[in-house]
Amino acid sequence: MSASLPPLIHVVDDDESLRTALLRLLGAAGFEARGYATTGNFLLWPPPDRPGCVLLDVRMPGPSGLDLQAALQRQNNPLPVVFLTGYADVAASVRAMKAGAVDFLTKPVEREALFEAIQRALAHDAAQRMARAEAERLRAAFATLTPREREVFNRIVLGQINKQIADALGIAERTVKIQRAQLMTKLGAGSAAELGRLAERLRHLPD
Repeated sequence: MSASLPPLIHVVDDDESLRTALLRLLGAAGFEARGYATTGNFLLWPPPDRPGCVLLDVRMPGPSGLDLQAALQRQNNPLPVVFLTGYADVAASVRAMKAGAVDFLTKPVEREALFEAIQRALAHDAAQRMARAEAERLRAAFATLTPREREVFNRIVLGQINKQIADALGIAERTVKIQRAQLMTKLGAGSAAELGRLAERLRHLPD
């Protein structure tokens, strides 16, 4: 459902005049945007699970923008962050970028630079959502395998042929062929090589 919703841009900045100006600019450009005066306000109003990004001031009363970035990283589906700052703070910039910020822009921000950063952030968010959806699909498909099909799967990816699998499991080779066909259908694979690639992807899926 969230994939069909338009992006929502979250503007977190304690400067009311700048926040209002950014919301108007984004609205005029066709974006849906929502403003927050503090990091606390943002966290008290959990964003819906929909595409988007966060335009985030660095220095604010209470928790800073860097604190909010750290809190977002602890969430399962963190929104990408574009920092806006009125200070040329190299240390903060390095910390923010190392933590995965899309960009670190200095106020007053140029319109083109801002929109380019937003587009990169939205592209990153879309890629992350696609990766999570694919991971969920793969886990769901693998969960449909029976215990015996999983045993056959594990031996196929080790390079064993049907006769070897049958001998190892103490079953007929014909049964192995049936199990093999069933698990390949469930996983949408057309060859042993594809099963090997699926096994590799399963090993590297995030928790």
